[in-house]
Amino acid sequence: MDIKDLTRVESQLMQVLWKLEKAFVKEIIGELPDPKPAYSTVSTIIRILESKGVIGYEAFGKTHRYFPLISKEEYMRYEADKFLGSYFSNSVQDMFSFFVQEKKIDMKDAEHLLKM
Repeated sequence: MDIKDLTRVESQLMQVLWKLEKAFVKEIIGELPDPKPAYSTVSTIIRILESKGVIGYEAFGKTHRYFPLISKEEYMRYEADKFLGSYFSNSVQDMFSFFVQEKKIDMKDAEHLLKM
């Protein structure tokens, strides 16, 4: 499957769908932080996600129940690969070095990760 980039808002809705597994628009809105977006706004973003091929739906009369077509892990892998390629020329060593230098990870944690 060809995964498409998601905007911050699209990603936020996907987080809700991954959590709920299947949901109607009202249920999705209920999981979003305040202030809640308008129903029409969420519906529009849902249609965009559908056009990107990352969600599907089941029809229930005039309403739809939406569900993810890609797993959270698949999307995380896509984003991680993109991040590694864009910023570190696909070098895990360069990425680790950067995070150690920036004190985002200490050597003990880095060694533990390398043993995994």
